[in-house]
Amino acid sequence: MNAEPSLSLDVLMAALRAAAEPTRLRLLALCADSQLTVSELTQILGQSQPRVSRHLKLLCEAGLLERVPEGTWAFYRVGDRLAGAPLVRALATLLPASDPILARDAERLVAVKRARADTAERYFRDNAAQWSAIRSLHIDEAQVEAAVLRLLGQGAPIDDLLDIGTGTGRLLEILAPRVKRGLGVDMSRDMLSIARSNLERAGIKHCQVRQADMYALPLDSSSVDAAVIHQVLHFADEPQKAILEAARVLKPQGRLVIVDFAPHDLEDLRARHAHRRLGFADAELRHWCAAAGLDLDPVTALPGQPLTVHVWRAVKRAPAVVHVTPSQKSAAE
Repeated sequence: MNAEPSLSLDVLMAALRAAAEPTRLRLLALCADSQLTVSELTQILGQSQPRVSRHLKLLCEAGLLERVPEGTWAFYRVGDRLAGAPLVRALATLLPASDPILARDAERLVAVKRARADTAERYFRDNAAQWSAIRSLHIDEAQVEAAVLRLLGQGAPIDDLLDIGTGTGRLLEILAPRVKRGLGVDMSRDMLSIARSNLERAGIKHCQVRQADMYALPLDSSSVDAAVIHQVLHFADEPQKAILEAARVLKPQGRLVIVDFAPHDLEDLRARHAHRRLGFADAELRHWCAAAGLDLDPVTALPGQPLTVHVWRAVKRAPAVVHVTPSQKSAAE
C-alpha cells in the first residue's frame, strides 16, 4: 500500500498561505467534491475566467489541486497522490456549510451536475434505438465481446453477474449462457425498455434489468462474482467512484472487466455523443483500481479506426487473514 503523502513544514506553510483566500477556499471546497473544468467553476463562482484561472494556478503550484488536461478541456481535482490532498480534505470539513456563499456554491454545483445528467439522459433517449450501432462506430464490437468473454474466464460458470450501464442489454445476451443470474443496471429508462424487449425476445429469463445509479448500486457488499463496465466510464462525472462502488459489491476474488477508449483527441465526441472524458490511460485506471482494492491485469489493447479500445480485468483482493498465536489469544482473554 502506498504511504500517505506528507508535507514538509515549509511546504505546509506555503499551502496554507495559498488556501487562505476566500475564492481559493471556495475552489478547494468545490474540487474536493468533484472534478470540474474552468468553465464550470466560473459558472459556479460567478467570476471571470481569467480570475478563476489565476486562483487555480496558485492552488496547483501549492500542491493543493492538480490540473488534468484532456483535449481542449482541463479538469481540476484533488488527486489522491497529491501531498496536499489531506490538507484540502481537512479544510473542506471545517468550512461551514451554513455560510450563505458556500451554500450558494453548493446549489450551483448541484445545478451543474444536473445539467450534465440532463444532457446525457437526452442523448441516451435520442440514441437508444441505434445504441448498438453507435458502440461499433470505431471498432468491431465482436472483438470487444470476445475479449470480455476471455477475461471473464472462457467457459467458466458465473453465479451472479452485474452489467453496470447495461444500455440495450447486449452483454447480458452474450453472457447469458455462462451465468446463473444476471442483472443489468442503467439510469436511462429508454435503454432499459429496449433491453427488456431484447431479453424477452431472446427468451432469457435468468437475466433482469433495473434502473439504478452506478454510484449507489442497489446490492449488498460482496454479493456478485463478476461485473462489467462496458463503454460507460467516458460518460461518467466521477469514473473512479464508479469503480469503487463496483469493487464494493464484488466478492473477494471477484472479477471486474472494464472496457473503454484509450486516450484520444476526438473533441467532437463531446458535442455529438456527450462524452465527458476522452479515454483513459492505463496508469490512471491502475491507480483507481488499486485504491478500490483491486489488482489489475495488463491491459488488452484493441486498435480500431481511429480509436483504440482498452479492456482491463481487475480482481478483488481477499481480505487479509490475521493469525493469532496461542499466547496472543491467552493474553486477550
